[in-house]
Amino acid sequence: MLIVDEEKCIGCGVCEANCSFGAISVVDGIAVVGDGCTLCGSCVDTCEPEALHIEATGKTATVDLDEWSGIWVIVEFRHGTVAPVGFELLGVGRQLADQRGVPLSGIILGDRVAETAGDLIAAGADQVYLVEHPELAQYREDVYGRVLERLIREHKPEVVLAGATAIGRSLIPQVATVLGAGLTADCTQLAIREEDGMLLQTRPAFGGNIMATIECPFSRPQMATVRPRVMAPLPRDAGRSGEVIRVELPEDIYQSRVEVLENVISDQDDVNIQEQEILVAGGRGTDGEKGFAMLRELAEELGGGVAASRAAVDSGWISYPHQVGQTGKTVCPKLYVACGISGAIQHAVGMQSAETVVAINRDPAAPIYDIATYGLVGDLFEIVPLLTRKLREKKTS
Repeated sequence: MLIVDEEKCIGCGVCEANCSFGAISVVDGIAVVGDGCTLCGSCVDTCEPEALHIEATGKTATVDLDEWSGIWVIVEFRHGTVAPVGFELLGVGRQLADQRGVPLSGIILGDRVAETAGDLIAAGADQVYLVEHPELAQYREDVYGRVLERLIREHKPEVVLAGATAIGRSLIPQVATVLGAGLTADCTQLAIREEDGMLLQTRPAFGGNIMATIECPFSRPQMATVRPRVMAPLPRDAGRSGEVIRVELPEDIYQSRVEVLENVISDQDDVNIQEQEILVAGGRGTDGEKGFAMLRELAEELGGGVAASRAAVDSGWISYPHQVGQTGKTVCPKLYVACGISGAIQHAVGMQSAETVVAINRDPAAPIYDIATYGLVGDLFEIVPLLTRKLREKKTS
Protein backbone atom coordinates (compact mmCIF):
# COMPACT_ATOMS: atom_id res chain seq x y z
CA MET A 1 0.00 0.00 0.00
CA LEU A 2 1.04 3.64 -0.45
CA ILE A 3 2.16 5.14 2.84
CA VAL A 4 2.30 8.89 3.59
CA ASP A 5 4.85 9.99 6.20
CA GLU A 6 2.98 12.95 7.70
CA GLU A 7 6.10 14.28 9.40
CA LYS A 8 7.90 14.63 6.06
CA CYS A 9 4.93 15.68 3.91
CA ILE A 10 4.95 19.43 3.20
CA GLY A 11 1.67 19.51 1.27
CA CYS A 12 3.33 20.78 -1.91
CA GLY A 13 0.74 19.06 -4.15
CA VAL A 14 3.26 17.62 -6.65
CA CYS A 15 1.99 14.09 -6.03
CA GLU A 16 -1.61 15.20 -6.57
CA ALA A 17 -0.73 16.95 -9.83
CA ASN A 18 1.23 13.98 -11.18
CA CYS A 19 -1.19 11.18 -10.24
CA SER A 20 -2.68 9.87 -13.49
CA PHE A 21 -5.56 8.23 -11.58
CA GLY A 22 -6.62 11.13 -9.37
CA ALA A 23 -5.99 8.97 -6.33
CA ILE A 24 -4.10 11.53 -4.25
CA SER A 25 -5.39 14.79 -2.84
CA VAL A 26 -3.90 17.28 -0.39
CA VAL A 27 -6.15 17.85 2.62
CA ASP A 28 -5.17 20.28 5.38
CA GLY A 29 -1.58 20.33 4.11
CA ILE A 30 -1.16 16.51 4.05
CA ALA A 31 -1.35 14.13 1.07
CA VAL A 32 -4.26 11.66 1.35
CA VAL A 33 -4.39 8.46 -0.72
CA GLY A 34 -7.77 7.38 -2.09
CA ASP A 35 -9.16 4.06 -3.34
CA GLY A 36 -8.07 4.70 -6.93
CA CYS A 37 -4.37 4.15 -6.19
CA THR A 38 -2.81 1.49 -8.46
CA LEU A 39 0.62 1.53 -6.76
CA CYS A 40 2.26 2.64 -10.01
CA GLY A 41 4.95 4.45 -7.98
CA SER A 42 5.07 7.65 -10.04
CA CYS A 43 4.25 9.76 -6.99
CA VAL A 44 7.08 8.17 -5.02
CA ASP A 45 9.55 9.14 -7.74
CA THR A 46 8.41 12.77 -7.81
CA CYS A 47 8.21 13.37 -4.05
CA GLU A 48 11.28 15.46 -3.14
CA PRO A 49 10.71 15.31 0.66
CA GLU A 50 10.54 11.48 0.31
CA ALA A 51 7.28 11.45 2.25
CA LEU A 52 5.77 8.65 0.13
CA HIS A 53 6.72 4.99 -0.08
CA ILE A 54 5.07 1.73 -1.11
CA GLU A 55 4.91 -0.93 1.57
CA ALA A 56 3.84 -4.53 1.06
CA THR A 57 1.39 -5.62 3.75
CA GLY A 58 -0.59 -8.69 4.59
CA LYS A 59 1.79 -11.06 2.78
CA THR A 60 4.39 -13.54 3.94
CA ALA A 61 6.82 -15.70 2.06
CA THR A 62 5.19 -18.82 0.61
CA VAL A 63 8.48 -20.75 0.64
CA ASP A 64 11.74 -20.83 2.59
CA LEU A 65 13.66 -18.27 0.53
CA ASP A 66 17.03 -19.53 1.82
CA GLU A 67 16.50 -22.89 0.11
CA TRP A 68 16.53 -21.29 -3.35
CA SER A 69 19.85 -20.41 -4.98
CA GLY A 70 21.30 -19.99 -8.46
CA ILE A 71 20.48 -18.18 -11.70
CA TRP A 72 18.86 -20.17 -14.53
CA VAL A 73 18.51 -19.22 -18.18
CA ILE A 74 16.04 -21.14 -20.34
CA VAL A 75 17.76 -21.48 -23.72
CA GLU A 76 15.58 -21.96 -26.81
CA PHE A 77 16.75 -24.42 -29.45
CA ARG A 78 14.95 -23.84 -32.74
CA HIS A 79 15.51 -25.28 -36.21
CA GLY A 80 18.84 -26.79 -35.21
CA THR A 81 20.35 -23.69 -33.59
CA VAL A 82 20.29 -21.81 -30.29
CA ALA A 83 18.07 -18.72 -30.43
CA PRO A 84 20.25 -15.58 -30.09
CA VAL A 85 18.27 -14.37 -27.06
CA GLY A 86 19.71 -17.34 -25.13
CA PHE A 87 23.23 -15.92 -25.42
CA GLU A 88 21.94 -12.46 -24.52
CA LEU A 89 20.38 -13.82 -21.33
CA LEU A 90 23.53 -15.71 -20.42
CA GLY A 91 25.33 -12.37 -20.64
CA VAL A 92 23.09 -10.61 -18.14
CA GLY A 93 22.73 -13.82 -16.14
CA ARG A 94 26.50 -13.91 -15.68
CA GLN A 95 26.39 -10.44 -14.12
CA LEU A 96 23.53 -11.38 -11.79
CA ALA A 97 25.19 -14.65 -10.75
CA ASP A 98 28.48 -12.90 -9.97
CA GLN A 99 26.66 -10.33 -7.84
CA ARG A 100 24.89 -13.07 -5.92
CA GLY A 101 27.94 -15.35 -5.73
CA VAL A 102 25.99 -18.28 -7.20
CA PRO A 103 26.37 -20.45 -10.33
CA LEU A 104 24.77 -19.62 -13.67
CA SER A 105 23.01 -22.50 -15.38
CA GLY A 106 21.73 -22.84 -18.94
CA ILE A 107 18.72 -25.13 -19.39
CA ILE A 108 18.16 -26.52 -22.88
CA LEU A 109 15.38 -28.87 -23.96
CA GLY A 110 15.20 -30.64 -27.30
CA ASP A 111 16.37 -33.58 -29.36
CA ARG A 112 20.10 -33.86 -30.09
CA VAL A 113 21.06 -30.68 -28.30
CA ALA A 114 24.24 -31.94 -26.59
CA GLU A 115 26.49 -30.21 -29.11
CA THR A 116 25.26 -26.82 -27.87
CA ALA A 117 26.64 -27.30 -24.34
CA GLY A 118 30.11 -26.00 -25.20
CA ASP A 119 28.65 -22.87 -26.79
CA LEU A 120 26.58 -22.12 -23.68
CA ILE A 121 29.58 -22.54 -21.37
CA ALA A 122 31.66 -20.30 -23.65
CA ALA A 123 28.84 -17.73 -23.40
CA GLY A 124 29.03 -17.62 -19.58
CA ALA A 125 27.25 -20.66 -18.14
CA ASP A 126 28.82 -22.60 -15.25
CA GLN A 127 26.45 -25.53 -15.73
CA VAL A 128 24.34 -26.78 -18.60
CA TYR A 129 21.32 -28.98 -17.96
CA LEU A 130 20.62 -31.09 -21.05
CA VAL A 131 17.16 -32.60 -21.42
CA GLU A 132 17.22 -34.68 -24.61
CA HIS A 133 14.30 -36.73 -25.90
CA PRO A 134 12.70 -37.29 -29.33
CA GLU A 135 9.41 -35.94 -27.96
CA LEU A 136 11.13 -32.60 -27.31
CA ALA A 137 12.10 -32.11 -30.95
CA GLN A 138 8.97 -30.01 -31.49
CA TYR A 139 7.87 -27.40 -28.96
CA ARG A 140 4.73 -28.46 -27.12
CA GLU A 141 3.75 -26.35 -24.17
CA ASP A 142 2.37 -29.13 -21.97
CA VAL A 143 5.51 -31.28 -22.22
CA TYR A 144 8.02 -28.44 -21.96
CA GLY A 145 6.04 -27.05 -19.02
CA ARG A 146 6.09 -30.33 -17.08
CA VAL A 147 9.81 -30.81 -17.67
CA LEU A 148 10.68 -27.31 -16.55
CA GLU A 149 8.41 -27.48 -13.52
CA ARG A 150 10.05 -30.75 -12.48
CA LEU A 151 13.56 -29.32 -12.78
CA ILE A 152 12.72 -26.15 -10.86
CA ARG A 153 11.07 -28.03 -7.99
CA GLU A 154 14.07 -30.34 -7.73
CA HIS A 155 16.94 -27.84 -7.99
CA LYS A 156 15.30 -24.67 -6.58
CA PRO A 157 16.91 -21.80 -8.54
CA GLU A 158 16.24 -18.34 -7.11
CA VAL A 159 15.94 -16.70 -10.57
CA VAL A 160 14.65 -18.12 -13.86
CA LEU A 161 15.04 -16.07 -17.05
CA ALA A 162 13.65 -16.71 -20.53
CA GLY A 163 13.28 -14.76 -23.74
CA ALA A 164 10.06 -12.84 -24.37
CA THR A 165 9.59 -14.80 -27.59
CA ALA A 166 6.53 -16.69 -28.80
CA ILE A 167 7.79 -19.77 -26.93
CA GLY A 168 8.87 -17.90 -23.80
CA ARG A 169 5.58 -16.02 -23.54
CA SER A 170 3.57 -19.24 -23.67
CA LEU A 171 5.84 -21.47 -21.56
CA ILE A 172 6.99 -19.33 -18.65
CA PRO A 173 3.59 -17.96 -17.52
CA GLN A 174 2.06 -21.43 -17.23
CA VAL A 175 5.10 -22.71 -15.27
CA ALA A 176 4.97 -19.69 -12.96
CA THR A 177 1.26 -20.31 -12.37
CA VAL A 178 1.81 -23.95 -11.44
CA LEU A 179 4.68 -23.06 -9.11
CA GLY A 180 2.86 -20.08 -7.58
CA ALA A 181 5.88 -17.95 -8.47
CA GLY A 182 6.12 -14.26 -9.30
CA LEU A 183 6.67 -13.38 -12.96
CA THR A 184 7.47 -10.12 -14.73
CA ALA A 185 6.96 -10.19 -18.50
CA ASP A 186 8.75 -8.32 -21.26
CA CYS A 187 11.60 -6.91 -19.15
CA THR A 188 14.13 -4.49 -20.59
CA GLN A 189 16.45 -4.29 -17.57
CA LEU A 190 17.47 -6.58 -14.70
CA ALA A 191 19.51 -5.81 -11.58
CA ILE A 192 20.27 -7.20 -8.12
CA ARG A 193 19.55 -5.07 -5.06
CA GLU A 194 22.70 -5.21 -2.97
CA GLU A 195 21.18 -5.12 0.50
CA ASP A 196 18.94 -8.19 0.17
CA GLY A 197 19.75 -9.83 -3.19
CA MET A 198 16.28 -9.16 -4.62
CA LEU A 199 15.93 -9.28 -8.40
CA LEU A 200 14.75 -5.89 -9.70
CA GLN A 201 12.84 -6.36 -12.94
CA THR A 202 12.18 -3.27 -15.07
CA ARG A 203 9.65 -3.13 -17.89
CA PRO A 204 7.62 -0.50 -19.77
CA ALA A 205 4.19 0.17 -18.29
CA PHE A 206 1.13 2.25 -19.20
CA GLY A 207 1.78 1.94 -22.93
CA GLY A 208 5.48 2.62 -22.53
CA ASN A 209 4.96 6.00 -20.86
CA ILE A 210 6.74 4.99 -17.65
CA MET A 211 9.23 2.32 -16.64
CA ALA A 212 8.10 0.14 -13.72
CA THR A 213 10.56 -1.77 -11.50
CA ILE A 214 8.98 -4.90 -10.04
CA GLU A 215 10.15 -7.28 -7.34
CA CYS A 216 8.83 -10.63 -6.06
CA PRO A 217 9.71 -10.73 -2.35
CA PHE A 218 7.40 -13.53 -1.22
CA SER A 219 7.87 -16.37 -3.70
CA ARG A 220 10.57 -18.31 -5.51
CA PRO A 221 11.79 -18.59 -8.12
CA GLN A 222 11.73 -15.00 -9.32
CA MET A 223 10.80 -15.40 -12.99
CA ALA A 224 11.16 -12.95 -15.86
CA THR A 225 10.89 -12.95 -19.62
CA VAL A 226 13.26 -10.52 -21.32
CA ARG A 227 12.89 -8.80 -24.66
CA PRO A 228 15.29 -10.03 -27.32
CA ARG A 229 18.02 -7.64 -28.40
CA VAL A 230 18.00 -5.48 -25.26
CA MET A 231 20.80 -7.38 -23.45
CA ALA A 232 24.30 -7.82 -24.83
CA PRO A 233 25.88 -11.29 -25.01
CA LEU A 234 29.35 -11.72 -23.61
CA PRO A 235 32.28 -12.24 -25.99
CA ARG A 236 32.71 -15.96 -26.61
CA ASP A 237 35.37 -17.47 -24.30
CA ALA A 238 36.35 -20.89 -25.63
CA GLY A 239 38.66 -21.37 -22.65
CA ARG A 240 35.85 -21.44 -20.06
CA SER A 241 35.09 -24.77 -18.39
CA GLY A 242 31.78 -25.90 -17.01
CA GLU A 243 29.68 -28.88 -15.98
CA VAL A 244 27.29 -30.63 -18.35
CA ILE A 245 24.42 -32.37 -16.55
CA ARG A 246 22.31 -34.84 -18.52
CA VAL A 247 18.79 -35.03 -17.09
CA GLU A 248 16.92 -38.33 -17.15
CA LEU A 249 13.16 -38.17 -16.56
CA PRO A 250 10.36 -40.75 -16.52
CA GLU A 251 8.83 -41.48 -19.92
CA ASP A 252 5.33 -40.45 -18.85
CA ILE A 253 6.46 -36.84 -18.45
CA TYR A 254 6.88 -36.63 -22.24
CA GLN A 255 3.30 -37.67 -23.03
CA SER A 256 1.40 -34.89 -24.76
CA ARG A 257 -2.17 -34.14 -25.78
CA VAL A 258 -0.79 -32.04 -28.65
CA GLU A 259 0.19 -33.40 -32.04
CA VAL A 260 2.38 -31.20 -34.25
CA LEU A 261 1.34 -31.83 -37.84
CA GLU A 262 3.75 -29.49 -39.57
CA ASN A 263 6.42 -26.93 -38.75
CA VAL A 264 6.68 -24.17 -41.36
CA ILE A 265 9.39 -21.51 -41.51
CA SER A 266 7.99 -18.22 -42.78
CA ASP A 267 9.23 -17.19 -46.21
CA GLN A 268 8.16 -13.54 -45.86
CA ASP A 269 10.91 -11.12 -46.82
CA ASP A 270 13.28 -10.12 -44.03
CA VAL A 271 10.87 -11.04 -41.24
CA ASN A 272 13.67 -11.76 -38.76
CA ILE A 273 14.36 -8.09 -38.16
CA GLN A 274 15.92 -8.77 -34.75
CA GLU A 275 18.96 -10.34 -36.41
CA GLN A 276 19.52 -7.58 -38.97
CA GLU A 277 22.49 -5.24 -38.43
CA ILE A 278 20.92 -2.58 -40.69
CA LEU A 279 17.23 -1.65 -40.74
CA VAL A 280 15.34 0.89 -42.82
CA ALA A 281 12.04 1.58 -41.04
CA GLY A 282 8.94 3.33 -42.28
CA GLY A 283 6.07 4.96 -40.48
CA ARG A 284 2.88 6.82 -41.27
CA GLY A 285 4.84 9.30 -43.37
CA THR A 286 5.68 6.64 -46.01
CA ASP A 287 2.07 7.02 -47.14
CA GLY A 288 1.49 3.48 -48.39
CA GLU A 289 2.94 0.36 -50.00
CA LYS A 290 4.64 2.43 -52.72
CA GLY A 291 6.61 4.19 -50.02
CA PHE A 292 7.75 0.88 -48.57
CA ALA A 293 8.84 -0.28 -52.02
CA MET A 294 11.14 2.76 -52.01
CA LEU A 295 12.46 1.82 -48.54
CA ARG A 296 13.18 -1.74 -49.72
CA GLU A 297 15.41 -0.36 -52.45
CA LEU A 298 17.41 1.63 -49.90
CA ALA A 299 17.59 -1.38 -47.56
CA GLU A 300 18.86 -3.54 -50.42
CA GLU A 301 21.65 -1.10 -51.19
CA LEU A 302 22.61 -0.98 -47.51
CA GLY A 303 22.46 -4.77 -47.16
CA GLY A 304 19.77 -4.62 -44.49
CA GLY A 305 16.11 -5.30 -43.85
CA VAL A 306 12.87 -3.35 -43.66
CA ALA A 307 11.06 -2.52 -40.42
CA ALA A 308 7.96 -0.47 -39.60
CA SER A 309 6.05 1.40 -36.95
CA ARG A 310 2.69 0.22 -35.67
CA ALA A 311 0.89 2.88 -37.70
CA ALA A 312 2.27 1.43 -40.93
CA VAL A 313 1.39 -2.13 -39.94
CA ASP A 314 -2.12 -1.18 -38.82
CA SER A 315 -2.63 0.53 -42.18
CA GLY A 316 -1.85 -2.74 -43.95
CA TRP A 317 1.22 -1.42 -45.79
CA ILE A 318 3.51 -4.13 -44.37
CA SER A 319 3.07 -7.28 -42.27
CA TYR A 320 3.29 -7.51 -38.47
CA PRO A 321 6.65 -9.42 -38.31
CA HIS A 322 8.29 -6.13 -39.37
CA GLN A 323 6.80 -4.09 -36.51
CA VAL A 324 9.16 -2.41 -34.04
CA GLY A 325 8.07 -1.01 -30.70
CA GLN A 326 6.10 -1.64 -27.54
CA THR A 327 3.63 -3.97 -29.29
CA GLY A 328 6.17 -5.27 -31.80
CA LYS A 329 9.79 -6.33 -31.61
CA THR A 330 12.82 -4.80 -29.94
CA VAL A 331 15.78 -4.39 -32.26
CA CYS A 332 19.38 -3.33 -31.73
CA PRO A 333 20.98 -2.91 -35.17
CA LYS A 334 24.19 -1.07 -35.93
CA LEU A 335 22.21 1.30 -38.17
CA TYR A 336 18.52 2.24 -37.93
CA VAL A 337 17.13 4.58 -40.60
CA ALA A 338 13.74 5.94 -39.45
CA CYS A 339 11.73 7.30 -42.38
CA GLY A 340 8.50 9.16 -41.71
CA ILE A 341 8.40 7.98 -38.10
CA SER A 342 7.45 10.53 -35.45
CA GLY A 343 9.32 8.76 -32.65
CA ALA A 344 6.55 8.28 -30.08
CA ILE A 345 7.70 6.50 -26.92
CA GLN A 346 5.84 3.31 -27.94
CA HIS A 347 8.11 3.03 -30.99
CA ALA A 348 11.25 4.41 -29.35
CA VAL A 349 11.38 1.67 -26.70
CA GLY A 350 11.81 -0.86 -29.50
CA MET A 351 14.76 0.77 -31.29
CA GLN A 352 16.49 3.24 -28.98
CA SER A 353 19.37 0.81 -28.35
CA ALA A 354 20.50 1.01 -31.99
CA GLU A 355 24.13 2.10 -32.31
CA THR A 356 23.38 4.75 -34.94
CA VAL A 357 19.95 6.25 -35.67
CA VAL A 358 19.33 8.30 -38.79
CA ALA A 359 15.97 10.12 -38.80
CA ILE A 360 14.25 11.44 -41.95
CA ASN A 361 11.16 13.51 -41.23
CA ARG A 362 9.69 16.74 -42.55
CA ASP A 363 8.71 17.86 -39.02
CA PRO A 364 11.78 19.39 -37.30
CA ALA A 365 10.04 19.03 -33.91
CA ALA A 366 9.41 15.27 -34.26
CA PRO A 367 10.46 13.36 -31.10
CA ILE A 368 12.55 10.97 -33.21
CA TYR A 369 15.20 13.69 -33.44
CA ASP A 370 15.67 13.50 -29.66
CA ILE A 371 17.21 10.04 -30.01
CA ALA A 372 18.65 10.32 -33.52
CA THR A 373 22.39 10.38 -34.12
CA TYR A 374 21.85 12.21 -37.40
CA GLY A 375 18.72 14.00 -38.57
CA LEU A 376 17.61 14.90 -42.10
CA VAL A 377 14.69 17.33 -42.10
CA GLY A 378 12.81 17.14 -45.38
CA ASP A 379 10.60 15.13 -47.69
CA LEU A 380 11.53 11.44 -47.45
CA PHE A 381 10.27 10.94 -51.04
CA GLU A 382 13.12 13.19 -52.15
CA ILE A 383 15.77 12.16 -49.61
CA VAL A 384 15.42 8.34 -49.73
CA PRO A 385 15.71 8.01 -53.56
CA LEU A 386 18.70 10.39 -53.45
CA LEU A 387 20.42 8.26 -50.80
CA THR A 388 19.69 5.11 -52.81
CA ARG A 389 21.09 6.63 -55.98
CA LYS A 390 24.23 7.89 -54.24
CA LEU A 391 24.87 4.43 -52.76
CA ARG A 392 24.51 2.82 -56.18
CA GLU A 393 26.87 5.33 -57.73
CA LYS A 394 29.45 4.71 -55.03
CA LYS A 395 29.24 0.96 -55.57
CA THR A 396 29.70 1.24 -59.34
CA SER A 397 32.61 3.64 -58.94
